[in-house]
Amino acid sequence: MNGATGLTDLVVADRREEAAGVVSLTLRQADGRALPGWQPGAHIDLLLAEGLERQYSLCGQPGGAQWRIAVLREVDGRGGSDFVHACVRPGDRLRARGPRNHFPLEPAPRHRFVAGGIGITPILPMLVAASAAASDWSLLYGGRSRSSMAFVGELAQGHPAARVTLATGPLDLDGYLAHLRQGELVYACGPASLLAAVEARVPAAALRTERFTAAAAGTAGDTAFEVELARSGQVLAVPRDRSILQTLQQAGVGVLYSCTEGTCGTCETDVLAGEPDHRDSVLTDKERAGGETMMVCVSRCRAPGGRLVLDL
Repeated sequence: MNGATGLTDLVVADRREEAAGVVSLTLRQADGRALPGWQPGAHIDLLLAEGLERQYSLCGQPGGAQWRIAVLREVDGRGGSDFVHACVRPGDRLRARGPRNHFPLEPAPRHRFVAGGIGITPILPMLVAASAAASDWSLLYGGRSRSSMAFVGELAQGHPAARVTLATGPLDLDGYLAHLRQGELVYACGPASLLAAVEARVPAAALRTERFTAAAAGTAGDTAFEVELARSGQVLAVPRDRSILQTLQQAGVGVLYSCTEGTCGTCETDVLAGEPDHRDSVLTDKERAGGETMMVCVSRCRAPGGRLVLDL
């Protein structure tokens, strides 16, 4: 999967205050051409400045000549949201990679959506798609306060009130997620605490989540192993205290990456042999069991002292 990925030159066509601490950006291709297509759940890697690259869910309408993203200003963030809020204005030029989708909307007779805070962004286009597919869907959307919840007006105008529940404070997940029927799917996006609460109430086979922060993963049992680069035959030793990505970089092997936390999917790489120890927050259980790809920024080799053969 990993390889050269083209960048799209963008211009900021519009900027709006969507809620307290949340701005949206409308992006168009700088040369006026149509942007690459996408489906609900997709995100882009936005190159904001030298060394500052962040992932944002697309929250507008698929197709057409523009993309829309929304950015929450994070007080204790890593600088990306501060840059957007303080520096990015209409007319500015940016570059993006993607779109990519590790959170696709799958067909189902019924969908239950759960969004917390800025987690509403990938859910918005899913609601439109679910309606178009005649899915019997509902949304539970929570935030600290009504003023901090983006796109509330858009939800009220675009969807029946009976399908959308807005809440501040603790969400009634027990009530909302009770009595799941065969074939129903639950889509959840938001803070880690919310996702953990949903995971405790929904069978894994019926749940789809997207994380903005990495799931906790211990390193106490890490061991050394080898990676073989299939295209060159080169074999690299990965020490117990270094990731595959760091090992590749030290050897001068170019690999696309961004978050280094296993949440964005940029470094996804095909596995030709060996069993990965998956530690990402991107792949589904089925994809992990298949072992065909891995995120080289966080995942390792399951066999101590073993070898992974990567399509690099």
